[in-house]
Amino acid sequence: MPVLNVALVGSEGLARKLGKKGDTRDIESYVHKETRGDEVRVLSLLRPLKFPESIRPMLSVLDVAKAGLLEIRELSPSIGEAMVALAVSGISRGSAIISPGEGGWIDSGQVRVMLDQAGLGGWGVVDGEIDEHAIRDSLFEIQDELSATIEVSKSAPLILPVDQHFNVKGVGLVAIGYVQSGSVSKHDEVEVMPAADIGVVRSLQVMDDDVEIAITGDRVGVALRNLREQSLHRGCMICVPGEGALEGHKISEFNLLKAPFQSRSLAVGEVIHAASDLQFSVGRVAQIDGGTVTVEWDSPIWIRKDGSSRVMIVHLDAMPMRIIGVAEEIKPVGLL
Repeated sequence: MPVLNVALVGSEGLARKLGKKGDTRDIESYVHKETRGDEVRVLSLLRPLKFPESIRPMLSVLDVAKAGLLEIRELSPSIGEAMVALAVSGISRGSAIISPGEGGWIDSGQVRVMLDQAGLGGWGVVDGEIDEHAIRDSLFEIQDELSATIEVSKSAPLILPVDQHFNVKGVGLVAIGYVQSGSVSKHDEVEVMPAADIGVVRSLQVMDDDVEIAITGDRVGVALRNLREQSLHRGCMICVPGEGALEGHKISEFNLLKAPFQSRSLAVGEVIHAASDLQFSVGRVAQIDGGTVTVEWDSPIWIRKDGSSRVMIVHLDAMPMRIIGVAEEIKPVGLL
């Protein structure tokens, strides 16, 4: 059951046209399923709440999404920031949906220029009456285009960041999150980082269905046995013991690729935040040497060893452009 996770930055009204509302946390989810031939395909639309007031839900959505929808009701600084955030997170395919209020008008040509300048040249512009069927069809086309990439990701090491956990009567300890890469099956032995605790997968649920395996893109509930509840928290990682998929950084070095439209530069002593795989880490710039930035983190951040982590650097007080850029070629300084 292939799933395409879509960042939907827009109104609840648009979301309800495109999918059936599911759970709500700091993110609302909307699901649309279609059967094509003998295959069920799924669009999972993830709408960050409280954006632009709060950027954290937006960053969590961008960690997971592979495509995007941006509803434009007016041209504003927050729309510019959303475009930059989508581009910096690597969401290269999607649609900007022009939807002005009654009596309003937005120049589609200006929207096109803004998308190109933000780094979203591969996005389309939808102008006129909203056709939810056409929008969904365009997302399924993106899913088809990404199928080969997703297939490769399924064979990568398991990385499953946890965003919530709880105890269920008769089931036990359950962790919930999106499979970022690899797959997890019933009866697998797994390791939770940073606690380094080992547990065994008792059962799996994807979209309320019991399954034998969850793959890249699935939002999965993992029932675990032989695991301490204290080892689970938001942002911890479920991996496979011995694969060494992640390494912990207490101090990191990286080259900063600045976001489009970002004029400010980092300074030594400045407090920054990093978002990666549902982690939201606080750090302080310790050194800047040419293009290399050294950051000391308040608590370790866990980065994929294969270099596939996308680490977004943000500054919470830098309104209206909080996205500073991306940490490229990030590596740890010393051993954790």
